[in-house]
Amino acid sequence: MALESGAKAVHLFVRRSAIASLSVLRVRDYPGAYDNYPQLPDAARWFQAWHFRQAGTAPPPNSIKRAIAFPNFHIHLSAPWKSARKLGDAEAAKGERIAIEVNDDVFEFDFAIAGTGYFVDPTKRPELADFAQHIALWRDRYQPPEDLRDDGLGAHPYLGSAHEYQEKVPGTAPYLKDIHVFNPAGLVSFGLPVGDIHSIHRDVPAIVSRISHDLFFKDWAHHEARIAGDIAPDFEDSLYAAAVWKQPIQTATR
Repeated sequence: MALESGAKAVHLFVRRSAIASLSVLRVRDYPGAYDNYPQLPDAARWFQAWHFRQAGTAPPPNSIKRAIAFPNFHIHLSAPWKSARKLGDAEAAKGERIAIEVNDDVFEFDFAIAGTGYFVDPTKRPELADFAQHIALWRDRYQPPEDLRDDGLGAHPYLGSAHEYQEKVPGTAPYLKDIHVFNPAGLVSFGLPVGDIHSIHRDVPAIVSRISHDLFFKDWAHHEARIAGDIAPDFEDSLYAAAVWKQPIQTATR
């Protein structure tokens, strides 16, 4: 869109040696797989998440074609940024610019857009700081073979069937079951980038059902009184009295 809007040039920096092109999620893009995925053994779920991380997320071919149609679009492979800094007024020719160091080169740009993926670790989130130490993570529940180790995946929360946090040590933080996680932190537990179309179809009903269940039984005394209490009749017997069958009275004859 920047190119279509008149940008002088666009440089795309890719950390991988090639743009991801294997859509590994596509082969399990059917109801049997994504409906039953959460019940798979931990080893199977871990391998699928690891395989997905290795392959990466493939962009649509049409998106690539749309960009490479411009001669001023440039792709840099195996090009993680070493550093980025804002240039001072004396360094920048015109206005504010950004200098980035990539491999042995330095590039200057007016704007930078970062799309670097997701960082998942409850212990690093300020809104979870007071209880993050109680949240069960995948590294607490499963130790993969050495060749499938991935510290990033190990930091994902080990979620329950309705995307709820679970306790690292049972009984230490029972309130965690009331926090449901519908975001990419559910990747290892549920096998999909949570938040996409398929996860909405599968996971939102599960979360809503669990919340309804928990609220209902939390207030069961109120509900029990309500459903067992006295209620007024919808109508009186007089409504149908005239239609009630009566045996005809037989009279004696001589």
